[in-house]
Amino acid sequence: MANAASGMAVDDECKLKFLELKTKRNYRFIIFKIESQQVVVEKLGSPEETYEEFAASLPADECRYAVFDYDFITNENCQKSKIFFIAWSPDTSRIRSKMVYASSKDRFKRELDGIQVELQATDPSEMSFDIIKSRAL
Repeated sequence: MANAASGMAVDDECKLKFLELKTKRNYRFIIFKIESQQVVVEKLGSPEETYEEFAASLPADECRYAVFDYDFITNENCQKSKIFFIAWSPDTSRIRSKMVYASSKDRFKRELDGIQVELQATDPSEMSFDIIKSRAL
């Protein structure tokens, strides 16, 4: 389960909850954190929660991974959904933490089959709702 390059394991719950978000739409978002050399689920957002509530759930000074299920209506009036992977790495977080999250990101992302858009953000303006909307189309 662990990867020799980053030494990071991925808790099975991460994959299970992501599968539920993708197939059953049980969650609007999932926030993951690295704890004791493995990626674990930190928070699950209910389908009723908004993007603002999701963004407010990310710590101001610690790195996290997150997935957000964005529902929207296209110009052709079709209901669509895109699953975003967000690598949250605020400027104020510790250098070591940024390095661990950066080196583990690609491997963790590969575990989550179905990511459609990836965003890297170092402050809230880089993952504003307007950016989410523009990247979804």
